[in-house]
Amino acid sequence: VDVAKAAGLIGRKRVMDSAPIYDAVATQDTVTLIRSAIRGLLKIVDPDLKAELQAVLQRDDDYTTAGKPVCDWEDPDARIELVDALASDGHGCLEVLDGRELKGPVSRAARLLATVVGQDLEIDADGRFVIARKVAKDRVISTVDPDARHGHKTSARGFDGYKGHIAEDPDSEIITNTTVTAGNVADGAVAEELLADILPTTTNNNNPDTDTGDAGDAGTDTGGDDDDDDDDGGGVPVVYGDCAYGTGELQQVLEDAGVESKCRTQKPVGRKNRFSKAKFKIDLDADTVRCPNKVTVTIRRSKDGTTGTAAFGENCAECPLRKACTESVSGRTISVGPHEAILAKARERQNDPGWQDDYRSTRPKVERKLAHLLRRQHGGRRARMRGRIKVGADFALLAAAQN
Repeated sequence: VDVAKAAGLIGRKRVMDSAPIYDAVATQDTVTLIRSAIRGLLKIVDPDLKAELQAVLQRDDDYTTAGKPVCDWEDPDARIELVDALASDGHGCLEVLDGRELKGPVSRAARLLATVVGQDLEIDADGRFVIARKVAKDRVISTVDPDARHGHKTSARGFDGYKGHIAEDPDSEIITNTTVTAGNVADGAVAEELLADILPTTTNNNNPDTDTGDAGDAGTDTGGDDDDDDDDGGGVPVVYGDCAYGTGELQQVLEDAGVESKCRTQKPVGRKNRFSKAKFKIDLDADTVRCPNKVTVTIRRSKDGTTGTAAFGENCAECPLRKACTESVSGRTISVGPHEAILAKARERQNDPGWQDDYRSTRPKVERKLAHLLRRQHGGRRARMRGRIKVGADFALLAAAQN
Protein backbone atom coordinates (compact mmCIF):
# COMPACT_ATOMS: atom_id res chain seq x y z
CA VAL A 1 0.00 0.00 0.00
CA ASP A 2 2.82 2.42 0.84
CA VAL A 3 4.53 1.71 -2.50
CA ALA A 4 1.26 2.15 -4.38
CA LYS A 5 0.64 5.48 -2.65
CA ALA A 6 4.13 6.68 -3.47
CA ALA A 7 3.44 5.81 -7.12
CA GLY A 8 0.19 7.81 -7.06
CA LEU A 9 -2.01 4.76 -7.60
CA ILE A 10 -4.23 5.21 -4.56
CA GLY A 11 -6.71 8.06 -4.32
CA ARG A 12 -9.27 9.16 -1.74
CA LYS A 13 -12.03 6.70 -2.61
CA ARG A 14 -12.69 3.52 -0.64
CA VAL A 15 -15.15 0.67 -1.17
CA MET A 16 -15.83 -1.78 1.68
CA ASP A 17 -17.37 -5.22 1.86
CA SER A 18 -17.00 -8.56 3.63
CA ALA A 19 -17.26 -12.27 2.84
CA PRO A 20 -17.58 -15.41 4.96
CA ILE A 21 -14.48 -17.42 5.81
CA TYR A 22 -15.52 -20.90 6.89
CA ASP A 23 -13.78 -22.19 10.00
CA ALA A 24 -11.32 -25.07 9.88
CA VAL A 25 -13.05 -27.13 12.58
CA ALA A 26 -16.32 -28.97 13.06
CA THR A 27 -19.19 -27.20 14.83
CA GLN A 28 -19.90 -28.97 18.13
CA ASP A 29 -23.19 -29.64 19.86
CA THR A 30 -23.81 -28.82 23.52
CA VAL A 31 -22.82 -32.25 24.87
CA THR A 32 -19.56 -32.27 22.92
CA LEU A 33 -18.79 -28.67 23.89
CA ILE A 34 -19.12 -29.29 27.62
CA ARG A 35 -17.24 -32.58 27.60
CA SER A 36 -14.45 -31.14 25.43
CA ALA A 37 -14.11 -28.12 27.72
CA ILE A 38 -13.76 -30.36 30.80
CA ARG A 39 -11.30 -32.58 28.93
CA GLY A 40 -9.26 -29.56 27.81
CA LEU A 41 -9.03 -28.24 31.37
CA LEU A 42 -7.90 -31.57 32.80
CA LYS A 43 -5.27 -31.90 30.10
CA ILE A 44 -3.32 -28.74 30.97
CA VAL A 45 -3.54 -28.40 34.76
CA ASP A 46 -0.74 -29.62 37.03
CA PRO A 47 -1.04 -33.09 38.64
CA ASP A 48 -2.12 -31.78 42.07
CA LEU A 49 -4.92 -29.60 40.68
CA LYS A 50 -5.94 -32.36 38.31
CA ALA A 51 -6.42 -34.71 41.25
CA GLU A 52 -8.67 -32.13 42.96
CA LEU A 53 -10.75 -31.72 39.81
CA GLN A 54 -11.10 -35.45 39.24
CA ALA A 55 -12.29 -35.89 42.81
CA VAL A 56 -15.45 -33.86 42.10
CA LEU A 57 -16.32 -35.59 38.82
CA GLN A 58 -19.42 -37.76 39.18
CA ARG A 59 -19.69 -39.34 35.73
CA ASP A 60 -17.98 -42.64 34.94
CA ASP A 61 -15.70 -40.91 32.45
CA ASP A 62 -11.97 -40.23 32.63
CA TYR A 63 -12.31 -37.45 30.00
CA THR A 64 -9.21 -38.61 28.14
CA THR A 65 -10.71 -39.55 24.78
CA ALA A 66 -12.27 -37.18 22.28
CA GLY A 67 -15.80 -37.34 20.93
CA LYS A 68 -19.27 -37.82 22.37
CA PRO A 69 -19.85 -39.94 25.47
CA VAL A 70 -21.68 -43.25 25.27
CA CYS A 71 -25.45 -42.79 25.56
CA ASP A 72 -28.71 -44.23 24.29
CA TRP A 73 -29.49 -41.21 22.13
CA GLU A 74 -32.95 -42.56 21.28
CA ASP A 75 -33.97 -42.40 24.96
CA PRO A 76 -35.03 -38.86 26.03
CA ASP A 77 -34.49 -39.63 29.72
CA ALA A 78 -30.99 -40.92 29.03
CA ARG A 79 -30.14 -37.74 27.15
CA ILE A 80 -31.41 -35.56 29.99
CA GLU A 81 -29.42 -37.57 32.54
CA LEU A 82 -26.27 -37.19 30.43
CA VAL A 83 -26.66 -33.42 30.08
CA ASP A 84 -27.35 -33.04 33.81
CA ALA A 85 -24.31 -35.16 34.73
CA LEU A 86 -22.02 -33.25 32.37
CA ALA A 87 -23.28 -29.93 33.72
CA SER A 88 -22.71 -31.11 37.30
CA ASP A 89 -19.14 -32.12 36.46
CA GLY A 90 -18.53 -28.77 34.79
CA HIS A 91 -19.91 -26.80 37.72
CA GLY A 92 -17.93 -28.99 40.11
CA CYS A 93 -14.69 -28.12 38.33
CA LEU A 94 -15.54 -24.41 38.34
CA GLU A 95 -16.24 -24.52 42.09
CA VAL A 96 -12.79 -26.04 42.67
CA LEU A 97 -11.21 -23.21 40.65
CA ASP A 98 -13.33 -20.45 42.19
CA GLY A 99 -11.17 -17.86 43.95
CA ARG A 100 -7.86 -19.23 42.69
CA GLU A 101 -5.39 -17.17 40.72
CA LEU A 102 -5.16 -18.83 37.32
CA LYS A 103 -2.75 -17.83 34.61
CA GLY A 104 -2.14 -18.50 30.95
CA PRO A 105 -3.70 -21.58 29.34
CA VAL A 106 -5.38 -22.70 32.58
CA SER A 107 -7.19 -19.38 32.89
CA ARG A 108 -8.36 -19.56 29.26
CA ALA A 109 -9.51 -23.16 29.68
CA ALA A 110 -11.47 -22.26 32.82
CA ARG A 111 -13.16 -19.31 31.07
CA LEU A 112 -14.05 -21.53 28.14
CA LEU A 113 -15.59 -24.14 30.44
CA ALA A 114 -17.62 -21.47 32.24
CA THR A 115 -18.81 -20.11 28.89
CA VAL A 116 -19.99 -23.39 27.38
CA VAL A 117 -21.66 -24.51 30.61
CA GLY A 118 -23.50 -21.23 30.96
CA GLN A 119 -24.52 -20.51 27.36
CA ASP A 120 -26.72 -23.52 26.52
CA LEU A 121 -28.15 -24.81 29.81
CA GLU A 122 -31.00 -23.97 32.12
CA ILE A 123 -32.61 -25.66 35.16
CA ASP A 124 -35.96 -27.35 34.65
CA ALA A 125 -38.84 -27.75 37.12
CA ASP A 126 -37.22 -30.87 38.57
CA GLY A 127 -33.96 -29.05 39.33
CA ARG A 128 -32.02 -30.76 36.54
CA PHE A 129 -29.75 -29.11 34.01
CA VAL A 130 -31.28 -29.31 30.53
CA ILE A 131 -30.46 -27.80 27.16
CA ALA A 132 -32.13 -24.39 26.89
CA ARG A 133 -34.59 -23.79 24.06
CA LYS A 134 -32.81 -20.68 22.91
CA VAL A 135 -29.63 -19.55 21.23
CA ALA A 136 -27.20 -17.66 23.45
CA LYS A 137 -25.84 -14.36 22.23
CA ASP A 138 -22.27 -14.67 20.94
CA ARG A 139 -22.45 -18.45 21.35
CA VAL A 140 -19.18 -20.40 21.26
CA ILE A 141 -19.58 -23.16 18.65
CA SER A 142 -16.31 -25.07 19.08
CA THR A 143 -13.79 -25.64 21.87
CA VAL A 144 -11.15 -26.32 19.22
CA ASP A 145 -11.57 -22.80 17.80
CA PRO A 146 -13.35 -20.69 20.44
CA ASP A 147 -13.13 -17.54 18.28
CA ALA A 148 -15.41 -18.95 15.54
CA ARG A 149 -19.10 -18.00 15.55
CA HIS A 150 -22.36 -18.61 13.72
CA GLY A 151 -22.79 -15.89 11.11
CA HIS A 152 -25.32 -14.76 8.52
CA LYS A 153 -24.34 -13.07 5.29
CA THR A 154 -28.05 -12.82 4.47
CA SER A 155 -31.19 -13.77 6.37
CA ALA A 156 -31.33 -17.05 4.45
CA ARG A 157 -27.62 -17.83 4.22
CA GLY A 158 -25.76 -18.87 7.34
CA PHE A 159 -22.19 -20.03 7.91
CA ASP A 160 -19.79 -20.94 10.72
CA GLY A 161 -16.48 -19.17 11.16
CA TYR A 162 -15.30 -15.66 10.42
CA LYS A 163 -15.80 -12.65 8.19
CA GLY A 164 -13.02 -11.26 6.06
CA HIS A 165 -13.40 -7.49 5.58
CA ILE A 166 -11.58 -5.42 2.95
CA ALA A 167 -11.37 -1.84 1.78
CA GLU A 168 -10.10 -1.10 -1.72
CA ASP A 169 -9.41 1.84 -3.96
CA PRO A 170 -12.07 1.41 -6.68
CA ASP A 171 -9.99 3.09 -9.40
CA SER A 172 -6.80 1.04 -9.08
CA GLU A 173 -8.59 -1.89 -7.36
CA ILE A 174 -5.76 -2.10 -4.84
CA ILE A 175 -6.77 -3.45 -1.44
CA THR A 176 -5.84 -0.81 1.12
CA ASN A 177 -6.81 -2.61 4.33
CA THR A 178 -8.11 -5.89 5.70
CA THR A 179 -9.34 -7.29 8.98
CA VAL A 180 -11.03 -10.46 10.17
CA THR A 181 -13.80 -10.71 12.74
CA ALA A 182 -15.98 -13.45 14.17
CA GLY A 183 -18.83 -14.42 11.88
CA ASN A 184 -21.48 -12.65 13.99
CA VAL A 185 -19.84 -9.19 13.95
CA ALA A 186 -21.67 -6.53 11.93
CA ASP A 187 -19.82 -5.14 8.93
CA GLY A 188 -20.16 -1.56 10.11
CA ALA A 189 -18.42 -2.34 13.40
CA VAL A 190 -14.99 -2.46 11.73
CA ALA A 191 -15.53 0.25 9.12
CA GLU A 192 -13.44 2.82 10.98
CA GLU A 193 -10.57 0.35 11.18
CA LEU A 194 -10.75 -0.31 7.44
CA LEU A 195 -10.85 3.43 6.70
CA ALA A 196 -8.01 4.34 9.06
CA ASP A 197 -5.86 5.78 6.25
CA ILE A 198 -8.44 8.38 5.15
CA LEU A 199 -10.12 9.23 8.46
CA PRO A 200 -8.55 11.76 10.83
CA THR A 201 -6.03 10.16 13.17
CA THR A 202 -8.31 10.75 16.18
CA THR A 203 -10.78 8.18 14.81
CA ASN A 204 -8.20 5.49 14.07
CA ASN A 205 -8.65 2.16 15.76
CA ASN A 206 -6.90 2.02 19.13
CA ASN A 207 -7.93 -1.51 20.00
CA PRO A 208 -4.83 -3.38 21.22
CA ASP A 209 -6.42 -6.66 20.12
CA THR A 210 -6.14 -5.81 16.43
CA ASP A 211 -6.01 -8.89 14.23
CA THR A 212 -3.13 -7.99 11.99
CA GLY A 213 -0.46 -5.39 11.55
CA ASP A 214 -1.62 -4.28 8.14
CA ALA A 215 -4.38 -2.01 9.48
CA GLY A 216 -1.91 -0.07 11.58
CA ASP A 217 0.63 0.10 8.75
CA ALA A 218 -1.96 1.54 6.40
CA GLY A 219 -3.00 4.24 8.83
CA THR A 220 0.25 5.08 10.63
CA ASP A 221 1.38 8.11 8.65
CA THR A 222 -1.48 8.83 6.27
CA GLY A 223 -4.40 9.73 8.50
CA GLY A 224 -5.14 13.27 7.42
CA ASP A 225 -1.51 14.51 7.19
CA ASP A 226 -0.98 17.37 4.77
CA ASP A 227 2.02 15.69 3.14
CA ASP A 228 -0.22 12.84 1.99
CA ASP A 229 -2.13 15.02 -0.44
CA ASP A 230 0.69 14.82 -2.98
CA ASP A 231 0.35 11.03 -3.09
CA ASP A 232 -3.40 10.69 -3.52
CA GLY A 233 -4.35 13.89 -5.25
CA GLY A 234 -6.14 15.43 -2.26
CA GLY A 235 -9.84 16.10 -2.41
CA VAL A 236 -12.71 14.98 -0.24
CA PRO A 237 -12.57 11.27 0.68
CA VAL A 238 -15.50 9.21 -0.60
CA VAL A 239 -16.63 5.91 0.96
CA TYR A 240 -18.91 3.33 -0.70
CA GLY A 241 -20.70 0.49 1.05
CA ASP A 242 -23.92 -1.51 0.98
CA CYS A 243 -26.70 -1.33 3.57
CA ALA A 244 -24.54 -3.09 6.17
CA TYR A 245 -22.48 0.11 6.38
CA GLY A 246 -25.40 2.53 6.24
CA THR A 247 -25.93 2.65 10.01
CA GLY A 248 -26.57 5.91 11.77
CA GLU A 249 -23.38 5.55 13.81
CA LEU A 250 -21.12 5.20 10.76
CA GLN A 251 -22.94 7.86 8.76
CA GLN A 252 -22.35 10.25 11.67
CA VAL A 253 -18.66 9.33 11.90
CA LEU A 254 -18.18 9.95 8.18
CA GLU A 255 -19.96 13.29 8.27
CA ASP A 256 -18.01 14.47 11.31
CA ALA A 257 -14.77 13.48 9.55
CA GLY A 258 -15.68 15.39 6.39
CA VAL A 259 -15.97 12.20 4.33
CA GLU A 260 -18.59 11.96 1.57
CA SER A 261 -20.74 8.92 2.27
CA LYS A 262 -21.89 6.70 -0.58
CA CYS A 263 -23.02 4.03 1.88
CA ARG A 264 -26.57 2.93 1.19
CA THR A 265 -28.99 3.21 4.11
CA GLN A 266 -31.83 0.71 4.41
CA LYS A 267 -35.28 2.18 3.96
CA PRO A 268 -37.86 1.50 6.70
CA VAL A 269 -40.04 -1.55 6.11
CA GLY A 270 -43.55 -1.96 7.51
CA ARG A 271 -44.64 -5.19 9.15
CA LYS A 272 -47.13 -7.29 7.18
CA ASN A 273 -47.11 -4.69 4.36
CA ARG A 274 -48.46 -1.97 6.66
CA PHE A 275 -47.31 1.64 6.60
CA SER A 276 -43.58 1.90 7.18
CA LYS A 277 -41.88 4.61 9.16
CA ALA A 278 -41.18 6.41 5.88
CA LYS A 279 -44.90 7.23 5.58
CA PHE A 280 -44.67 9.39 8.72
CA LYS A 281 -43.27 12.91 8.54
CA ILE A 282 -40.76 13.38 11.36
CA ASP A 283 -39.99 17.02 12.15
CA LEU A 284 -37.00 17.06 14.49
CA ASP A 285 -37.01 20.87 14.72
CA ALA A 286 -40.57 20.91 16.08
CA ASP A 287 -40.10 17.48 17.72
CA THR A 288 -43.32 16.17 16.17
CA VAL A 289 -44.46 13.28 13.96
CA ARG A 290 -47.33 13.46 11.47
CA CYS A 291 -49.07 10.25 10.38
CA PRO A 292 -50.53 9.48 6.91
CA ASN A 293 -53.94 10.61 8.21
CA LYS A 294 -52.36 14.04 8.93
CA VAL A 295 -52.55 13.69 12.73
CA THR A 296 -49.57 15.29 14.48
CA VAL A 297 -48.28 14.25 17.90
CA THR A 298 -45.34 15.38 20.00
CA ILE A 299 -42.26 13.20 20.46
CA ARG A 300 -41.78 12.18 24.08
CA ARG A 301 -38.06 12.27 24.74
CA SER A 302 -35.98 10.10 27.06
CA LYS A 303 -34.21 11.68 30.01
CA ASP A 304 -30.99 12.19 28.05
CA GLY A 305 -32.92 13.45 25.01
CA THR A 306 -31.20 11.13 22.54
CA THR A 307 -34.21 8.92 21.80
CA GLY A 308 -37.96 9.42 21.77
CA THR A 309 -41.36 7.94 21.01
CA ALA A 310 -44.36 9.37 19.23
CA ALA A 311 -47.53 7.58 20.39
CA PHE A 312 -50.74 8.16 18.43
CA GLY A 313 -52.84 6.24 20.94
CA GLU A 314 -56.54 7.12 20.85
CA ASN A 315 -56.12 8.88 17.50
CA CYS A 316 -55.94 5.42 15.91
CA ALA A 317 -59.27 4.25 17.31
CA GLU A 318 -61.47 5.83 14.61
CA CYS A 319 -58.78 6.33 11.97
CA PRO A 320 -59.93 5.20 8.49
CA LEU A 321 -56.36 4.07 7.72
CA ARG A 322 -55.99 1.96 10.86
CA LYS A 323 -56.01 -1.44 9.10
CA ALA A 324 -53.22 -0.33 6.80
CA CYS A 325 -51.21 1.07 9.70
CA THR A 326 -51.40 -1.02 12.88
CA GLU A 327 -53.19 -3.85 14.64
CA SER A 328 -52.06 -2.78 18.11
CA VAL A 329 -54.86 -2.09 20.60
CA SER A 330 -52.95 0.89 21.99
CA GLY A 331 -52.38 2.42 18.55
CA ARG A 332 -49.32 3.11 16.40
CA THR A 333 -46.04 4.29 17.90
CA ILE A 334 -43.00 5.66 16.08
CA SER A 335 -39.55 5.43 17.65
CA VAL A 336 -37.04 8.20 17.04
CA GLY A 337 -33.41 7.14 17.43
CA PRO A 338 -30.30 9.15 18.26
CA HIS A 339 -29.22 9.23 14.59
CA GLU A 340 -32.62 9.98 13.08
CA ALA A 341 -31.48 13.17 11.36
CA ILE A 342 -28.38 11.70 9.71
CA LEU A 343 -30.33 8.65 8.52
CA ALA A 344 -33.07 10.82 7.00
CA LYS A 345 -30.41 12.87 5.24
CA ALA A 346 -28.73 9.72 3.89
CA ARG A 347 -32.02 8.30 2.56
CA GLU A 348 -32.86 11.56 0.83
CA ARG A 349 -29.37 11.79 -0.65
CA GLN A 350 -29.44 8.31 -2.14
CA ASN A 351 -32.66 9.06 -4.05
CA ASP A 352 -30.67 11.28 -6.44
CA PRO A 353 -30.21 9.54 -9.86
CA GLY A 354 -26.60 10.74 -10.08
CA TRP A 355 -25.85 9.27 -6.65
CA GLN A 356 -27.37 5.96 -7.71
CA ASP A 357 -25.43 5.82 -10.99
CA ASP A 358 -22.14 6.46 -9.20
CA TYR A 359 -22.98 3.85 -6.56
CA ARG A 360 -23.94 1.17 -9.09
CA SER A 361 -20.82 1.73 -11.19
CA THR A 362 -18.38 1.75 -8.25
CA ARG A 363 -19.45 -0.46 -5.36
CA PRO A 364 -19.60 -3.81 -7.28
CA LYS A 365 -15.82 -3.60 -7.83
CA VAL A 366 -15.22 -4.73 -4.26
CA GLU A 367 -17.38 -7.81 -4.81
CA ARG A 368 -15.21 -8.81 -7.75
CA LYS A 369 -12.11 -8.30 -5.62
CA LEU A 370 -13.50 -10.56 -2.88
CA ALA A 371 -14.26 -13.19 -5.53
CA HIS A 372 -10.62 -13.02 -6.62
CA LEU A 373 -9.43 -13.41 -3.04
CA LEU A 374 -11.65 -16.33 -2.14
CA ARG A 375 -11.70 -18.38 -5.32
CA ARG A 376 -10.78 -22.03 -5.08
CA GLN A 377 -7.33 -21.48 -6.60
CA HIS A 378 -6.25 -19.56 -3.50
CA GLY A 379 -8.24 -21.58 -0.98
CA GLY A 380 -9.28 -18.38 0.73
CA ARG A 381 -12.89 -19.35 1.39
CA ARG A 382 -11.95 -21.76 4.20
CA ALA A 383 -9.60 -20.84 7.02
CA ARG A 384 -6.35 -22.78 6.98
CA MET A 385 -5.73 -22.31 10.70
CA ARG A 386 -7.53 -21.63 13.96
CA GLY A 387 -8.05 -18.41 15.90
CA ARG A 388 -9.04 -14.94 14.74
CA ILE A 389 -5.52 -13.50 14.90
CA LYS A 390 -3.98 -16.24 12.74
CA VAL A 391 -6.88 -16.21 10.28
CA GLY A 392 -6.56 -12.42 10.06
CA ALA A 393 -2.85 -12.61 9.36
CA ASP A 394 -3.44 -15.20 6.63
CA PHE A 395 -6.18 -13.07 5.07
CA ALA A 396 -3.88 -10.03 5.04
CA LEU A 397 -1.16 -12.08 3.35
CA LEU A 398 -3.67 -13.21 0.73
CA ALA A 399 -4.67 -9.59 0.08
CA ALA A 400 -1.02 -8.57 -0.25
CA ALA A 401 -0.43 -11.35 -2.78
CA GLN A 402 -3.53 -10.25 -4.72
CA ASN A 403 -2.25 -6.67 -4.82
